Amino acid sequence: MLRHYFGIIPRALWKLFFVLNFVCSMIILYPVFALLLTRESNFPKAFALMRVWARWVLHVPGIFLKTEREQPPHHGGPCVYVANHASYLDIVVSYIVIPHYFVYMGKLEIDKAPLLRIFFRERKGRAGMNIYVDRKTRAGSYKAFRQAGEKLASGQSVFIYPEGTIESNGRLKNFKNGAFRLAIEHQVPVVPVTFLNNWRLLQNGGFFKSTGRPGLAKVIVHKPVPTRGMTEEDLVNLRHQVRQTIAQTLRQS
Repeated sequence: MLRHYFGIIPRALWKLFFVLNFVCSMIILYPVFALLLTRESNFPKAFALMRVWARWVLHVPGIFLKTEREQPPHHGGPCVYVANHASYLDIVVSYIVIPHYFVYMGKLEIDKAPLLRIFFRERKGRAGMNIYVDRKTRAGSYKAFRQAGEKLASGQSVFIYPEGTIESNGRLKNFKNGAFRLAIEHQVPVVPVTFLNNWRLLQNGGFFKSTGRPGLAKVIVHKPVPTRGMTEEDLVNLRHQVRQTIAQTLRQS
């Protein structure tokens, strides 16, 4: 019991340092991001800067990556990246693991974060660098997936967490259909990504109760699953196949 309570202090101090590093680094780079994000043609440059920022956020507090790829990074046209989601680290890590430009689909609640909503801000009715998903309304969900379809049609990849929420204990929840319907409609491959232990490094939950520490973040990027020739009838099987890939990888880790 005493060992548990003595462990709270270093965890809390590390998480405080992580948050301060996250916020301060974003504040420093915010003017550059704000300038780049005024024009859609500059989104890839903002993405490149985001990758620099992601390394800063991870490496300063002592988190480094070990990435395993079942084949070289996908760059044969747009795709839908699908991953498990158990930590806020997943988002930061993904910008390093996936070297090619992609668009995030994130929950509408991000709009409450002053330093992050700039990456989702719409301009003249067009989606920003990333896309909000309002899952509380059918119209909101439809709008988000229409915008994601436009991104895919223009040659940009999309990154989605099909669980729809963070599972703080690393358990894999059921997948929603949206990501797989999007891939089938646009006949683009699905690339599964497994974050093996991000939740053990930065756990979602109470500041003093949850885990936080430096360490090695382990990621596996799986082979693309082609969808060419698939129809709506294949959606459930595709969803099951991708979830099983990630679930089995988590069980074996």
